[in-house]
Amino acid sequence: MQTTWTPRFDEVLREHLPLLEAGREVPSDASLAALGLDSLSTVHLVIGLEDALEVTIPDALLTAENFATAGSLRTALAPLMGDPS
Repeated sequence: MQTTWTPRFDEVLREHLPLLEAGREVPSDASLAALGLDSLSTVHLVIGLEDALEVTIPDALLTAENFATAGSLRTALAPLMGDPS
């Protein structure tokens, strides 16, 4: 089964990237840190994603590697969304 990412994922992510230009899509390979994601906004992002996607993100997934890019974050969250890949 392939995960269909909801627009809400991108909306929540965009809310925590202050350096991303308004209306621009979040590039899958862009550094989230370069787009303004810091440690405090990462905490708020996790809470926002859990609420929006109705999932619980396990502590084991809370790594710098998983939050490096939008693509790495999607890959990390895919199993929680029903995508085993």
